Amino acid sequence: MDRNTLEFVTYCISKLAQRLNLSQGEVYNRLKSSGILYDYIVPSYDVLHTFSSRYLMDDLTDYMAEKGVLQQ
Repeated sequence: MDRNTLEFVTYCISKLAQRLNLSQGEVYNRLKSSGILYDYIVPSYDVLHTFSSRYLMDDLTDYMAEKGVLQQ
């Protein structure tokens, strides 16, 4: 993982933690255990980092709910 991708992952975890009122560690664990982190966020960095923050958070929370690691 290059530096830009790592910074983006850190940003996503931080913003999701704020939005979901969870700790960053909890968000990281949910993303990792569901496969969202390494099967979606990291490989899709080139596209995802072009989205607005709001759209990105909506997309990630929807996907978390779809994967069963977040109840909406």
